Amino acid sequence: MITRKRLAARACGLFAALAVGLFPASATAADGPTAKEPPKVDLVLDVSGSMRANDIDGGSRMAAAKQAFNEVIDAVPAEVQLGIRTLGADYAGDDRTLGCKDTKQLYKVGPLDRTEAKTAVATLAPTGWTPIGPALLGAAQDLEGGKATKRIVLITDGEDTCAPLDPCEVARDIAAKGIHLVIDTLGLVPDAKTRAQLTCIAEATGGTYTSVQHKAELSGRVRQLVDRAADPVVNPVATEGAKQCEGAPQLKAGLYSDRETFGEHRWYRVDVLPGQELRASVSIGADRAVNNDYGVLLRATTVHGREIVRGSEAGDGRTDVLSTGLRYPKADTGDDSDSDAKPAAETVCLQISNSFSAPASVKTTPGMPVELTIDLVDGPDSASDAAAFGLGRGWWTLAVLVLAGLLAGLVWGWISRWRISVWRTN
Repeated sequence: MITRKRLAARACGLFAALAVGLFPASATAADGPTAKEPPKVDLVLDVSGSMRANDIDGGSRMAAAKQAFNEVIDAVPAEVQLGIRTLGADYAGDDRTLGCKDTKQLYKVGPLDRTEAKTAVATLAPTGWTPIGPALLGAAQDLEGGKATKRIVLITDGEDTCAPLDPCEVARDIAAKGIHLVIDTLGLVPDAKTRAQLTCIAEATGGTYTSVQHKAELSGRVRQLVDRAADPVVNPVATEGAKQCEGAPQLKAGLYSDRETFGEHRWYRVDVLPGQELRASVSIGADRAVNNDYGVLLRATTVHGREIVRGSEAGDGRTDVLSTGLRYPKADTGDDSDSDAKPAAETVCLQISNSFSAPASVKTTPGMPVELTIDLVDGPDSASDAAAFGLGRGWWTLAVLVLAGLLAGLVWGWISRWRISVWRTN
């Protein structure tokens, strides 16, 4: 389910993408330009025995999947490298150990030979177990190497039968590696347990889950996901925050990803020049069951620990993503006496904290996914801008409130004395 907060988080990602496109010299966290690699997609198909069921438009689930694969293979964009992996396609016995190893690469990820790929799919027949966890591990290996956009599309009609290798935990481990691999899941006529498991897998990597009841839905959704892999995206740069500002990673404008455990604080550093405005936002994904009442805090402080500005957001109940942001404009010095001298930058410390908690049965590792967006723009010119005036920086707010209280007290005292004098006169 896509929530408003998830839409807000994606809007922040889009803003970062636009910033990178408009300001290539300063808005990328990479050291230099790199050639664009072709996107990679690995289609993972469940070929277990349950795929024989005839409940999709009068035909079997396997027939619907084959038709969808053929249509997708015909429509794959030329720049996409496609691969196909199966699970439960070969072993039909009762040995659980063998059944849970039954996953193989049917078609290697690479430039697509449409005839060869269709021939490979045509040979498939519903056979064995449902080792989703091992299949996801295998698909991640299929996509190893390079910095291209990577996507796994999992199509299955049932939950994993090879626990304790929990596929949701496998997906979290894949996401924690920082390789920016997205897993999308599609459930064929799913029950509640299958739906919950596939949703968990998708959310762990920022992917999507879709329930499928008809052939046209399956074909259309798989094609949409493959096409999405070909769209240009900004891949977050993996980083690791420090326990305190001293020794924290120095970040430039860009999009970054990290992991944060429950109740943790992480620090990062950003240099802000006079006349610039720092705009930062953070999103933390609740990729597992969490307790009610939680929040996320983003603070900007000086290197000496004085708070400059903060942003926070709280929630109560189930959510997918919690986001907040802040703005910090650094005043221009206005000193033009030496135009050749580079103005000194101020180092701003950014602290990301969360108050998430979870039941004892929930694993706390790896930490929850964190996405941090940093942008440096020209500061506001007008003092009418609240950020330029300083509201929200703490001391300005306090001074305004004190002054307003003092004036209100003086006026009220004068009115009270006047009313008393009138009463005595009458």
